[in-house]
Amino acid sequence: MALDYVFRPMTAADLPLIRRWLALPHVIEWWGDPHQQYTLVSGDLDEPAMDQYIFSTAGDSLGYLQCYDLTEWNAGFGPQPPGTRGIDLFIGEPNMIGRGHGSALIRCFVDNLLQKGASSPTRIRPMAARFVPMRKPALKKTAW
Repeated sequence: MALDYVFRPMTAADLPLIRRWLALPHVIEWWGDPHQQYTLVSGDLDEPAMDQYIFSTAGDSLGYLQCYDLTEWNAGFGPQPPGTRGIDLFIGEPNMIGRGHGSALIRCFVDNLLQKGASSPTRIRPMAARFVPMRKPALKKTAW
């Protein structure tokens, strides 16, 4: 997918949009209780280890991405090299699901991190039971 994605830092002004997206069935399926997730996402605005973004293409906001240092508060990945970052995201707009945006925007985001000088690995936690089959894989699965 040859789209240009824009990742702008999320602000408190985006919280109504986040609340709306978290309440949609396709997001609830992956992220769970929308009230609990809203509390976590909005509370992370001040978390220094967390960077939060609204991603868009062609001027249309598509969803949410968080990129974070793997520290003690999110140790679910197990021991990692210092500086390793994790990524979680959802596509909020239902009409954008199943169009290849997920893998394309992850690739774009990680490429942007590397261009800005990031040298540490980025980890994307696979949720094997929740993957939607795609025509061709855009990212290769690696063992951690």
